[in-house]
Amino acid sequence: MDSNSKRPWLSVVIPVYNERKTIEEILVRVQAVEIEKEIVIVDDGSTDGTRDLLQQISLSTQESSATFILPASGRQLRTDNIRVLLQDKNRGKGAASRRGMKEANGQNILIQDADLEYDPQDYHRLLDPIERGLADVVYGSRFLGGPHRVLYYWHSNVNWVLTTVSNMLTDLNLTDVWTCYKVFRREVIEHLELKEDRFGFEPEVTARIARNKDWRVFEVPISYYGRTYAEGKKIGWRDALPGLWSTIRYSLFK
Repeated sequence: MDSNSKRPWLSVVIPVYNERKTIEEILVRVQAVEIEKEIVIVDDGSTDGTRDLLQQISLSTQESSATFILPASGRQLRTDNIRVLLQDKNRGKGAASRRGMKEANGQNILIQDADLEYDPQDYHRLLDPIERGLADVVYGSRFLGGPHRVLYYWHSNVNWVLTTVSNMLTDLNLTDVWTCYKVFRREVIEHLELKEDRFGFEPEVTARIARNKDWRVFEVPISYYGRTYAEGKKIGWRDALPGLWSTIRYSLFK
């Protein structure tokens, strides 16, 4: 029997750091998507109450409870397909994502931020090229025409510069290297050796994927509801230079 037949179709990996205001809502939204899936949550040393909530959810799963009552809203959360992993300290989104991908069981693996900037209802669109046998990796692009909240001009321009540099060095033609939404067939994840702990994770993934000419990369438009810095957005212009270095490092040097 094919080992993939025993695996869920999708693993949703959610790296989390200090997202107590949004974690309940994003878990409800992810569970609402009608896809066979598991949810792997990796808490990266949260200190705002997120970790406490996730520990309660984890305890609920260990007690074989099918649902958990979310304290802020009173809504029921299905828990039989949720796993919670706890980092011993804050190591960065890249480190949390790596751990989640390593421990994921799904045939396909998708990264979901714990905030509400990305809409899980886009999962079907992201998975479509893989389901049709056309793609091994799918990027969800915020710049291909999907609805999006209008925010920072310079932020989007820095994103464009970093994506352009990445395209020049990898010879890919992406529009959004720094998107959260990336989906990988399991075989791709098993062959990726990733190292970056923080936001350099995004250009590193792209550079390493580009090295394998057998992997087919697709982009699809997604919706995007960006946050302001007052609302909790974490990545900023200070991450641009480390991101640029990661792009150069992993594109030009093995």
